[in-house]
Amino acid sequence: MPKWVRVAATTDCPHGESRELVAEGRIVALYNVEGDYFALDGVCPHQGGPLGKGVLTGCLVTCPWHGWQFDVATGQHQASQSVVHTSFPVRVDGVDVLVDIEPDVGA
Repeated sequence: MPKWVRVAATTDCPHGESRELVAEGRIVALYNVEGDYFALDGVCPHQGGPLGKGVLTGCLVTCPWHGWQFDVATGQHQASQSVVHTSFPVRVDGVDVLVDIEPDVGA
C-alpha cells in the first residue's frame, strides 16, 4: 500500500539539481530532470555515500564518494546490470513533491 510523504516543494529542487532529504527517518535523494522528479534511496549501496549530494548530469547521478553512477529514473547502476538501487515513485500535488516510501518489492 502506498505511503505518500511530502518531502519538498517544487521550488526546493530546481531543474538539474538534487537534494538529500529525510522522509519518516529514511534518507531520500530527490532529483529534478527537466521538470520531472525522481527519487532514490539516498544512501549509495557501495559504501554509504550521499547520493542526494552527487553530481546530476541528465538522468545520471554520480556518487560524490567513489563515483558510482545510477540512472535516477530506474536506479540502474551504469557499470553493472545486476545492481539496481531502490527507487521511489514520485508525484507532484500542486507545489508539493511527494514520495511513496513504501516501494514495491524489487523496486
